[in-house]
Amino acid sequence: MLITHHTPWLLYWWNNQKLFSTTAVMQSSPNMFSPQDLALLPKLAARVSYKNQTTQQGTHESLDRDLIVGFGKWSFDPMKIENPFPKGEGSVHMWQGDDDRLVPIQLQRIIAQKLTWIKYHEIPGAGHIFPMADGMAETILKELLPIPQSS
Repeated sequence: MLITHHTPWLLYWWNNQKLFSTTAVMQSSPNMFSPQDLALLPKLAARVSYKNQTTQQGTHESLDRDLIVGFGKWSFDPMKIENPFPKGEGSVHMWQGDDDRLVPIQLQRIIAQKLTWIKYHEIPGAGHIFPMADGMAETILKELLPIPQSS
């Protein structure tokens, strides 16, 4: 990812050239999807109405820029972020499927271990697009917006 940081123009060229195959992500290769993701893909097809809006500024601004920012040099160390809710007035949650083939589970586990104030939720058998699974949105909302129990 050093290339992404130091030569973003090379990343743009690589993802737009036609001589060699590009990354599985850019090609939407089925190898990048877990079995659960493959089962959920038809739900994404229902979103065709706004698919073109996701790259309306071009693939460089919409897709390559994500990689450049993600693997670039930041002006701060994200692993030193302090709890934004030290008095318990809110919380930060992170959900991760243990079969996610785009975001390494090891990375999320390290983040959760270092930033102990993050509430980490690891979903067994889930891939990258697990939020599309039946009932998952409700599960996440219930965790984020708990209903107080009456005494």
